[in-house]
Amino acid sequence: MVIRMGARGGIEPVTTSTSALNPQRAYRRLTHEDRVFIEMAINSTPAWSMRAIGRHLDVAASTISRELGRHRVETGRRRGGSRETRYHAGVAHHHTMRSRVRTRPRKLDCHELRSLIVTGLNEKHSPQQIAGRQRMMFPNQPQLWVSHETIYQALYVQGRGSLRHELTVAKALRSGRSRRTPASRLPSRDVRPWLAGARLTDRPASAADRAVPGNWEGDLVVGPASSGIVTLVERNTRFALVERLPGVRDSATVIDVIRNQIMRLPEHLRKTLTWDQGQEMSRHKDFTIATRCPVFFCDPHSPWQRGSNENLNGLIRDYYPKGTNFNNVTDDAIEAMVEQLNNRPRKIHGFHTPREKLNELISSVALGS
Repeated sequence: MVIRMGARGGIEPVTTSTSALNPQRAYRRLTHEDRVFIEMAINSTPAWSMRAIGRHLDVAASTISRELGRHRVETGRRRGGSRETRYHAGVAHHHTMRSRVRTRPRKLDCHELRSLIVTGLNEKHSPQQIAGRQRMMFPNQPQLWVSHETIYQALYVQGRGSLRHELTVAKALRSGRSRRTPASRLPSRDVRPWLAGARLTDRPASAADRAVPGNWEGDLVVGPASSGIVTLVERNTRFALVERLPGVRDSATVIDVIRNQIMRLPEHLRKTLTWDQGQEMSRHKDFTIATRCPVFFCDPHSPWQRGSNENLNGLIRDYYPKGTNFNNVTDDAIEAMVEQLNNRPRKIHGFHTPREKLNELISSVALGS
C-alpha cells in the first residue's frame, strides 16, 4: 500500500489484493499487520468502507465490523455527551493475544487423576471405560472425573499428546479402524444338513433377551499351523472363557474343549450356545447330549447376530494379532489375558466388571436356594 502524508494524506488503493495473490487461502485470524491496515484505512481520507477493507484482506465485512466494535479505546475528547473512541491496532492485537492465553488449568494437570488414567490405559481399558469407572469409584470427588473425549484429546490431538510417553503399552486404543465396517451383502450359502432345527430362528425367545443369564456366544480365533483358541462369552454379563486348542481344529477336538469350558459353570448358567456356521461345530449334537446345552447357528455372513463374541475376539486380537501361532502361546499367558478382560469395567454394566456381574448372579442363586 502507498501512504500519502499531509492534511489530505491517506492510503492510496493498490491494484492487487491479498485474495488475488492467494485466491485459495482458507479462513484465518487477523494478524497484527492486518490490524495496522484496518486502522490506517478507517483513518484515511476518504475512509475505506468495511466491505472494501474486507475485500483487500480477503475476509468477510462482518469480521471487520466485529473487529472495530470490540477494540475501540477512548481518546480523551468529548463528542456530544460521550467520550470519543477510536480503533487502535496495537491495543486490539494485545487484547486478542491475551484472550488466547489459557488461565484455567487443564483437567489432566491434576497428578492423581493423571495417574489413574495412565494406569487404566496401561491395563488396556478404553477411555470411555476409564471415564465411567472414575465416576463410579469417586462419586463425591468431581475433581477426579474426566470425560472420555478429554483422554482422547490428550492422546492424539497435536499439542496435547503428553500422555503418550507415560504409557507402557504400545497401543493405547484397541481399534485401528477409521470408520464402521459395513454389513455383508453376500448371498446366503447353501444349507448344511447339520443346521436343521438349530438355526437362530429355532432359538428360544428368552435367549434373545440379554436380561436372562446363561446364554453364550462362541467362535474360534485361529492362527497358522492349525493353531487356535476357543472363545466363549456370556451375553448378560459379558464374562469370557478362552482356552487354547491342542494343535488341531477338527470338530471332535473343538467340541471336547467347549464341553470342558461349559461344564465348569453352574447348571443355571449353561442354557444355550450361539455359534457361526463353521464346520467345527458339525458334531454339535454330541456337545448338547453331554452338557444339556443346545447349540444354535447364526445366519450366513451375519456376525452381528453374536456381537458380544465378535467384540471379545477383537479384544483378543489386541493381545494376539492375526498371524499369531497359538501353539507357541502358553496356557498361563492365555489365562492372564482372560483375567484382564474379565476385570475390565464395562459401560453396559455401569462400569462394573464382567467378573463382578457374574459373581452377583452366582451369589443371588445361592441365596435363593
